[in-house]
Amino acid sequence: MTLLRTQLGNTLRGHRLRQRRTLRDVSGAARVSLGYLSEVERGQKEASSELLASICDALDVELADLLAEVSLEMRLAEPGRHPVRPVALAGARPGTPDDDPAAAGADESADSGPAVEVPVAEPALALVGAGQPARSAARGAVSLAAA
Repeated sequence: MTLLRTQLGNTLRGHRLRQRRTLRDVSGAARVSLGYLSEVERGQKEASSELLASICDALDVELADLLAEVSLEMRLAEPGRHPVRPVALAGARPGTPDDDPAAAGADESADSGPAVEVPVAEPALALVGAGQPARSAARGAVSLAAA
C-alpha cells in the first residue's frame, strides 16, 4: 500500500523535474525551506494543505489537479483495483434500488442501460443583461448578480 505523502511527493517531484526546475528555485517561489521541500518530495514529511497550495502555486499546478493525479496513481498502484470507482449521485437515497446494483439491474431492460441524471455545475454568478442589445452606452452595461 502506497502512503499518501509518498505519492504526493513523487507527483510534486515529477512536476518539478518536467519543468526542469531545481529544489532551490521551487522552494524560493513557494517560500518553504529547501530541506523541507526535499523531505516532502521524498515522502518523509506530511505537507499541510497550505504548504501544498503554496508548492502548487510555485509549480503553476492546480491543487485539485495534483490531488486528482495522486488519487489516480494510488488507485493504479493497488493490484486488483479498478482505476475509477463509482460515486453515488446526488439525489440517491439509501435503501433505494440506486444503492443496490442487483436490485437496480432487475428493473432495467436487457438492451438499455440505466437512465442516469448527471448533475451539471452551475455558475455562482450570472451576467445580467448580457444577452440584450445595448440601447445606449450608459444603459448597455453588464452587471453581476448572484445566481
